[in-house]
Amino acid sequence: MWEYTDKVLDHFHNPRNVGLIPNPDGVGEVGSMACGDALKLTFKLGPDGRIADVKFQTFGCASAIASSSALTEMIKGMTLDEAAKVTNNDIAAFLGGLPEQKMHCSVMGREALEAAIENHRSGGKVKHLLDGKVVCTCFGVTETEIERVIRENRLHTVEEVTNYCKAGGGCGGCKGQIAEILARVAGAPPKPEEPAPPPPPRLTNIRKIQLIQETLDREVRPMLRQDGGDIELIDVDGNRVLVSLRGHCAMCRAAEFTLDGVVGPKLREFVSPDLVVVEEKV
Repeated sequence: MWEYTDKVLDHFHNPRNVGLIPNPDGVGEVGSMACGDALKLTFKLGPDGRIADVKFQTFGCASAIASSSALTEMIKGMTLDEAAKVTNNDIAAFLGGLPEQKMHCSVMGREALEAAIENHRSGGKVKHLLDGKVVCTCFGVTETEIERVIRENRLHTVEEVTNYCKAGGGCGGCKGQIAEILARVAGAPPKPEEPAPPPPPRLTNIRKIQLIQETLDREVRPMLRQDGGDIELIDVDGNRVLVSLRGHCAMCRAAEFTLDGVVGPKLREFVSPDLVVVEEKV
């Protein structure tokens, strides 16, 4: 279980600037739903050339939502040149820190901002800002991206690289290449790769259902009840979690966001990354 600061929890439970800006001056999209994290950031400039409004949509965990929310608050009122200097470490510092294993969420925020600024400056003709040879095929991370997070964050181990950009966090087949990149950046021969830890034990169906119910009771239900809502676990079929929203949540226009932006990420974080939440309409 991750240790989150009060500010991270605040921006997760009460995210600022959620949504899309109509006819934005800049659009940045990074990540992918397939990889578990995706972020879209849009901004509008005021007459003075400063960022007058900025909004985000994200698919991810609590850290991804909090990092995106914090970033939008940070850059309001900035010029594009000022906003371009915001780093992932600035985002983490604004939140009072992030768990090392979640630093990739702050990196995703910075990349979305850079993409949106480039989208504006190029008149909409945007290419991937960090093109290059794909090293981690599980998460689509390029050699250029890995080199950048190593240099900017002074990383020294494969585990640290995984924390900052997810490379190596899937099948692990690219860890040797990551070690070589680390050595090249440091100007030293690569260190022998330590054996990968054994995979976690497979959850039984009974244990999976128990963990899902515990997570809903501990992480989701208290927040929904503050607004007069609730959630009920209906069934678990493999990795499909069937739930039903109750009370005010059942009639709320933000129900889809509640499932995709809160319930799903929480269950994937505390139970299994493979879970998919499906709503049963009453």
